[in-house]
Amino acid sequence: MSEPAASRPDITFCPGGPMLVRGRVVIEDEDGEQHTSTRPVSAVCRCGKSALAPWCDGTHKLLPGWR
Repeated sequence: MSEPAASRPDITFCPGGPMLVRGRVVIEDEDGEQHTSTRPVSAVCRCGKSALAPWCDGTHKLLPGWR
């Protein structure tokens, strides 16, 4: 059974950049640690090089192929 639309996060994939998630979000990293954000919009790293992982710190702008 699918979730009601209101309970699903609003996600936008930025070309060459982070994943933007609107609303309260809990992101589980590769080690199983959970990171919670209550910001209106959270930028989640997709390049894997952020010093603030799982959150984006803009490092993708310095990487070839991630612009």
